[in-house]
Amino acid sequence: MNIPQYYSSGRLSQYLLWLACVAGVVGLLAARFLVALAPVVGVLAVLANPDLRRDLPRYFRNGAALRAAAIVVFLLLSSVYTSEWAVWRHEVFRSLPWVGVPLAFAAAVPLASGQRLAVGALFVLGTAAVGLLTLGQYLLHPEAANEAIRIGQNMQAVTRVFHISFGLMLAQAFFWGLLLRRHALAGPWLRRALLAAAVVAVVVLHVLAYRTGLLVLYAGLLAYAGWLLTRRNLALGLGLVLVLGAAPWLAYQALPSVQKRVGATVWDVQQFQLKHDINNYSLARRLAAIETAGHVISENWLVGVGPADTHAAMLRQYAWHDYGLQLKNRVEVHNQYLEALMGGGLIGLGLWLAVLLWPLTRAWGRRNPAICFFILTQATVMMVVDTLSLQIGLNLFVFGYGFLVVAGEEAAKRGLAETNEATAAGSVPRSFAPARENG
Repeated sequence: MNIPQYYSSGRLSQYLLWLACVAGVVGLLAARFLVALAPVVGVLAVLANPDLRRDLPRYFRNGAALRAAAIVVFLLLSSVYTSEWAVWRHEVFRSLPWVGVPLAFAAAVPLASGQRLAVGALFVLGTAAVGLLTLGQYLLHPEAANEAIRIGQNMQAVTRVFHISFGLMLAQAFFWGLLLRRHALAGPWLRRALLAAAVVAVVVLHVLAYRTGLLVLYAGLLAYAGWLLTRRNLALGLGLVLVLGAAPWLAYQALPSVQKRVGATVWDVQQFQLKHDINNYSLARRLAAIETAGHVISENWLVGVGPADTHAAMLRQYAWHDYGLQLKNRVEVHNQYLEALMGGGLIGLGLWLAVLLWPLTRAWGRRNPAICFFILTQATVMMVVDTLSLQIGLNLFVFGYGFLVVAGEEAAKRGLAETNEATAAGSVPRSFAPARENG
């Protein structure tokens, strides 16, 4: 089959979208430049759609895609009251994936089920592989690593992925690895590999004592236990609750890194409570940042100071009360909800919550466990870090949002359309399986 035939059949668009997804995963794990190229390839996939004139309106009818675009619209509207023009221009450029990625998943030829499985497996297995290499680096010099943990430092992944983002990726790899094992196209060897990757993710999170990743992991497991109990699966639900209670204690007893992390965390918080010098304490500086952000929010509660002006507003507030912090230690607020409230006020926070939580108001979203775990893990990590302020955090969210939520809505609409057509014709469509297609 030549290129014109690939184009006319739609395979060129589909393969380009698949290539964009693979580039996005590899970029998140190792090669940052691929993250920037992936949305470009995704847009090319849209342009390569032979039925673009028919399919482009799908983007404007996709609620998930339009809510993502509203983030960019709000940023553009904030130009009327921003004062940090250089930062605002940079933020506009950074926000382009909010448009390009959902556009690709809404208007390009959709990925086949096997292609989606391959992308998901690449993320799970790739994250586990990077985790194993990072664990090996830790085991080469455990004493030095544990001493760094004791004073609040964290090991980055061997591919230089920021420890907070990598902890989130490990937790997501655990959940998605277990979910993908149930995929109809997953062979026995892939199921075993995915299970091994899930185990590796849990081990790495505990041994390296990634606080944020462990928070996300246990929050997801606790939510799953609650779901089991609501379904009256009491034995499994209560058993999981007992495991969740025992696992942290066992990890504390068995792993020096966890002991160091717990001790450092308690000591860190005490320094803030006792009003000691907190320049060298991460959590204490975050608590100071939360108080500082609270003062900024109280004075700009409706529309905020502007998404591009939050850093400048924080520095101005620190000038009034600096907690004894040196300029280099006056950190940003590590909470995405407070960041949205500070930058956009109640309007900005409401917009962000609509983007994050809207899929759970739809049956197709609640039926898809991958979407549920995506929202849960992201909503949890955003309580302790302003995810979207980090480039890798922004890319991780937008890619997952497009791959799961935007594509999930499109699959649900296709399934509904097939059902309506089949009902009109007096038959049931064989291809109606939107939950499995999005798995």
